[in-house]
Amino acid sequence: MKGRAKGVPETQVLIVGAGPVGLTLALDLGRRGVPCTLIERNTTSIQLPKMERCNARTMEIYRRLGISEQVRDAGLPRDAPMDVFLALSMVDPPLAHLPCPSVAQAAAEIAARNDGGLLEPYQLISQYTLEPLLRSIVEKIPNVTVRFGCELISFTQNANSVTAVVQAHNVAEETIRASFLAACDGGSSTVRKQLGIPLQGDGNIRKLRQGLFRCDDLYERIPMGKGRHYHVAEGPLFPFLILQDSTRHWTLHAAASSDAEMAVIFKKSLAMPIEFAMLSVNEWTQHLLCAERYGEGRVFIAGDAAHLVIPTGGLGMNTGVGDAVDLSWKLAATLAGWGGPQLLASYEVECRPIGLRNVKASRAAMTGRLGWRAAYQPNLRDNTPDGAATRDKMAALFDTEQRKVTEISGIEAGYRYVDSPIVWREPGDGPDPDNPSYAPTTWPGARLPHVWLSDGMALHDRLGPGYTLLRLGGTHVDTSSLVRSFHELRAPLEVLEVAAERARDIYQYDLLLVRPDLHVVWRGNELPQDAAKLAMAATGRLPAHIS
Repeated sequence: MKGRAKGVPETQVLIVGAGPVGLTLALDLGRRGVPCTLIERNTTSIQLPKMERCNARTMEIYRRLGISEQVRDAGLPRDAPMDVFLALSMVDPPLAHLPCPSVAQAAAEIAARNDGGLLEPYQLISQYTLEPLLRSIVEKIPNVTVRFGCELISFTQNANSVTAVVQAHNVAEETIRASFLAACDGGSSTVRKQLGIPLQGDGNIRKLRQGLFRCDDLYERIPMGKGRHYHVAEGPLFPFLILQDSTRHWTLHAAASSDAEMAVIFKKSLAMPIEFAMLSVNEWTQHLLCAERYGEGRVFIAGDAAHLVIPTGGLGMNTGVGDAVDLSWKLAATLAGWGGPQLLASYEVECRPIGLRNVKASRAAMTGRLGWRAAYQPNLRDNTPDGAATRDKMAALFDTEQRKVTEISGIEAGYRYVDSPIVWREPGDGPDPDNPSYAPTTWPGARLPHVWLSDGMALHDRLGPGYTLLRLGGTHVDTSSLVRSFHELRAPLEVLEVAAERARDIYQYDLLLVRPDLHVVWRGNELPQDAAKLAMAATGRLPAHIS
């Protein structure tokens, strides 16, 4: 940037909002050597649970960032069951029970197979645990400045920079100039509102209360067994209890009429003499919304600033982490000079359809939950044939409909960026990008499937921070023209020979070009006639085309 004003701080990327999305963005930018400043209007990290699970794709991302084991060590113990129950209370036998593997069990299953499936299991970790952990990691990165208690007041932008007015607590306003601004400032985003970007979809659907309780002995005393979600079949409130990572804290979601009623509902749901303390209650509103645009000029929005979902299905924070890693490498490439104009333009093209898809999936998950709840009848507790029939009907619906919440690995990890300008297009429509079940594919735009190599290492772990050209199955094709083209563009490219036959079987092609975020750009058995065009398309210097 030129023409620096005296006394005006400069940074390459100003990130607004230090929730998990903003912190993940800062972490990835910092690892890529990009100087950035992260500001957060609150003086401390969040003290509320909010999200409570990193899904498989988020954990893959954290593995690539080198922090997955730290996240797991801070979260729910690896051997803790993740089961889901439906019962009349916490002491009654379950009406329905959906077994879900613990992290340790899921990891063992992943290690035992090599079919292109997921690399990492999910991880239960409360947001009030995850945020301070991410903050402690980010604050150690030399090129990242973290400022809590610093609020964005306004901003302006021109062709070369963004100028933001910020204010720390009890301090006069100051100005920060940046090359780009990334807004991860939540559902009421100041940045989105100043840009005039509307939210589209259904807002203000329903108001609920979330209560945070401490109950030290409950986890060990639940007769039906240990799990993470307990649905209480008590209409019309249907209390929903969620285990937090300490196993001593629980959240309760219910449409209570007052904060005080939450304690009453919690006690009734427990149905046993046990001490507990209600630590907090917060009202929240269900939304199914997605921003009309994901930015303007040099300003971008991500996370809840761009999309608001109902937590059912766990697609809120996890979708935002996907936004962050898509945006991060494109900002870094543009700032380094090798990223073309299509690179940052592709952020909205790629991530907004995912946001819309996940809003749709969240709606389907919520519809599934409402489906089994609709079976409630006042005779549910009756020791009569009719009461038993009502319980059986609700249990059967729960077994079917609740899986729309817990079994959506295709939505969580089956990301495929359709019609992206930086993905080499193939004829045809490709596999269904909205499939709730995960099916490995190397169709351009898709996340590269995980493969174990013969030495026991995951192929994902062999891929560097730039582009990678995978040469599979002992191919002898000359790929020097593509390597030369990337070199001429000053874009980072590594060539990786993968002899493992299993990798060739799963990927189905001899050659794959993979982006820094592990999405496939192109695949084939021979290079395109003009390898330079492939390199230019991949780096955003011209739109990709049908080969």
